[in-house]
Amino acid sequence: MAKATTEMLLDFIYEGTNRRGQRIKGETTSRSMDLAKATLRKQGIKVKSIKKKPKPLFEFKKPIKAIDIAIFSRQLATMMKAGVPLTQSFEIVADSLDNPTMKTLVLSIKSDVESGSTFTSALRRHPRYFDELFCSLVESGEQSGALETMLERVATYKEKSELLKAKIKKALKYPIAVIVVAIIVTIILLVKVVPVFADLFSSFGAELPAFTQMVVGMSEWMQKWWYILIIAIGLAIISFKEAKKRSKEFRDFLDRLTLKLPIFGNIAYQAIIARFSRTLSTTFAAGVPLIEALDSTAGATNNVVFYNATQQIKDDVATGQQLQFSMRSTNLFPSMAIQMVGIGEEAGSLEEMLDKVATYYENEVDNAVDGLTSLMEPLIMAILGVLVGGLVIAMYLPIFQMGSVVG
Repeated sequence: MAKATTEMLLDFIYEGTNRRGQRIKGETTSRSMDLAKATLRKQGIKVKSIKKKPKPLFEFKKPIKAIDIAIFSRQLATMMKAGVPLTQSFEIVADSLDNPTMKTLVLSIKSDVESGSTFTSALRRHPRYFDELFCSLVESGEQSGALETMLERVATYKEKSELLKAKIKKALKYPIAVIVVAIIVTIILLVKVVPVFADLFSSFGAELPAFTQMVVGMSEWMQKWWYILIIAIGLAIISFKEAKKRSKEFRDFLDRLTLKLPIFGNIAYQAIIARFSRTLSTTFAAGVPLIEALDSTAGATNNVVFYNATQQIKDDVATGQQLQFSMRSTNLFPSMAIQMVGIGEEAGSLEEMLDKVATYYENEVDNAVDGLTSLMEPLIMAILGVLVGGLVIAMYLPIFQMGSVVG
């Protein structure tokens, strides 16, 4: 439904005169030519000619990323805090966006709001970009008459969520990049360097050391069957993506495995605690009842272990149990987080304490990522040294043996 809504918008080029009688021309977006004319009339523009903007022969749409939604939320919150009306805020935000696909999305929302839909209804037509949590928070702001305040909270939530994701990606990118480089270097040595030494060894007429024979055998296989290796790697990547996309059991297995990984598991655990606390703090502060807030928080954890635990907490809270005791019964949450929640419940400042917990664990993730980067540097040098050094030793072993025989 969201896709269809976005595609219905059309771009128009117009010429006309403004209220002062000055000739102007420009572009506008609407669902039809009549609606475009009506919108321009509201702006005080007398249209003399209007036509559809011709589309380029080849059009590549730039994808909308989560950071684009975060920027949109912040800009819209800033406009509304400044007293700019909602529909005009959409126009200003759309004009400032560099991503044309995101601009089209914003104008689509503006068009829906202008035609009588609520802001929340307009957002729910695009579930690919605005999840239920985002829509619930905006709906709470609309109903309470404090939309600009709620948009600011949503913007802060999205920005901190994306910052946390960026930290996790930073932790993963470095080792993955090094592994890829190590594989490429090894393949180049096996395909280009080892065959030169193999030709030299064939003239020796002596039996090669077992280690050298193994490396030469790997080189010969690589030269003959390199395409099988590429196909196997490609199939493995595609199979992994498809299994993750189609199989809930496989996704659940990966979620559980992630938490058990050395070093990375601890970073993932702290990130989940931060997401849990940040989401629950934001939704509860927005006036969402705790049980409903927990329901939204369960999905935001992005991990089946904590999703199930949060659902269990929700059921316990629904029966009248305190949040801190429900969290403790799962045996998943750190003592510090539970104690802070307990203080928040007693003092009537739960959202503030959850916010402090989220900030603490976000900082912990940041420190852990920096520490991991420092740890990975010598480890990476060691891995590259073993791979490259091992190949070099394998190639020079026969030469050393010949030297010892001659000596």
